[in-house]
Amino acid sequence: MVHSKIKKIPNKISMGNKPRPFIVLLLLMLCSNAQLEAQNLVTDVCLGCLCEATSGCNQTAVCNYGACGLFRVTYAYWVDGGKLTLSYDSPDSPEAFPNCVNDPYCAANTIQNYMIRYKQDCNDDGEIDCYDYAAIHRLGGNGCKGALPPGYYETLNTCLRYHSHY
Repeated sequence: MVHSKIKKIPNKISMGNKPRPFIVLLLLMLCSNAQLEAQNLVTDVCLGCLCEATSGCNQTAVCNYGACGLFRVTYAYWVDGGKLTLSYDSPDSPEAFPNCVNDPYCAANTIQNYMIRYKQDCNDDGEIDCYDYAAIHRLGGNGCKGALPPGYYETLNTCLRYHSHY
């Protein structure tokens, strides 16, 4: 049950000496449509760890250098992820991209769509898992076999190990 998962999650995570808002994103995802989880390739824990590795789940992150939001999504990524919008936006509106990718739910759904399109075993370990989704997210669907930046990989790995029992 979702409620039992929520009770087991600590208030904050400490990686190094910095508290991380991973829990905020994870709770948002757990409390959203639970029946959709079966359709999603990327688990809520994986999304939380992608957020952590990408931006430290910085909730004040908006758009810098062409990447926006908690997941640092680019315009091209958003287009490949289906040009999702918030209910009041048209996909052709100039604000549709930043409005979506600065919203945690819309951004997470964009990532799910992007992974459906580019899903592959990037590290050739015989399974498609969060490490592959992290490579696809960071390096792109056509470049995911490249090397991940060490800090990104270490943060992702620490987060996944910490949450492996959920």
